[in-house]
Amino acid sequence: MRLWNNLNKEELEIQLQKHQHKYVTISFYKYAKIKNPQLFRDHLYLMWDNINVVGRTYIAKEGINAQIAVPSAFLEQFTDELYDIQFLKDVRLNYSIDNSEAEFSFLKLKIKVRAKILADGLNDSTFDVTDKGVHLKAKEFNELIQSNDSILIDMRNHYESEIGHFKGAVRPDVDTFRDSLQHIEDSYLKGNEDKKIVMYCTGGIRCEKASAWYKHKGYKNVYQLEGGIIKYARDAQSEGLENKFIGKNFVFDERRSERITDDVISVCHQCGVPSDTHVNCKNQACHLLFIQCEKCKIKFDSCCSKECAEIIKLPIDEQRKLRKGINKSNKIFKKGRSEKLTYKS
Repeated sequence: MRLWNNLNKEELEIQLQKHQHKYVTISFYKYAKIKNPQLFRDHLYLMWDNINVVGRTYIAKEGINAQIAVPSAFLEQFTDELYDIQFLKDVRLNYSIDNSEAEFSFLKLKIKVRAKILADGLNDSTFDVTDKGVHLKAKEFNELIQSNDSILIDMRNHYESEIGHFKGAVRPDVDTFRDSLQHIEDSYLKGNEDKKIVMYCTGGIRCEKASAWYKHKGYKNVYQLEGGIIKYARDAQSEGLENKFIGKNFVFDERRSERITDDVISVCHQCGVPSDTHVNCKNQACHLLFIQCEKCKIKFDSCCSKECAEIIKLPIDEQRKLRKGINKSNKIFKKGRSEKLTYKS
């Protein structure tokens, strides 16, 4: 049996529409020792493909990191089967608060074996990755960040925090998590050793590793938001707490974001009007991630520049020739870094 999906985007969308499922977007992670990641990967693929789960999951010897969408009709079966796996029994599942940004958050099931489940650039053998920061629930988090002896740090990348963040948070100007660790220490932590360091990220996994790293570096008062922004938004809503997050929560799927509040705190990178919709340039040779308003979407034909808008008018064969040899993968999330954009962050 083939344990992967080779359909193109159009075919995948048609397939999902035929299924007529209502999907629930879920994320979870777990650091655990997996002896045979490939065998475990194949087991998961068979189990999830059987109930039409879609999404992206990374498996390594150190654990699992999953962002998936599960048909609501099979949610109970999915949960039961997941919890039957010994090291995943009762693992916390983060449920999306908003699925309105795209018809489908994922188009197909992709499960990959990697060296690490999080690209952090750290040598895990040099420190205790289990010695993590104190986990804070939503109410505890709200109380602690009000304290004058705390420093609130956004552990996400600049293109994520631009459209939404917690009030008063330090927001590093970095492109990757790997870049952020040393930058945050040099720019914000040194000289603040006595303060309570409070961190947050999308779903919690980056803070798990970062908190252990900073404790290893000698910072004693390290805290992290349990379940990240995703869990916080749900808990603040269900518990009637003041929601201290403003704007959108950036997510790495077809939705690109989930709205937490109605605040629009960013601007279109082409004209400067209030906008918080991330798109990728329609020119596949560029594929730049940037913020674009509806007017500029029409004006530039869903592209980041007039040059790219001209390229997509060419026959497909000519576009493919232009793309040949271009490595665009490292530019996809260089939002705001292109000189083509007038209103860069």
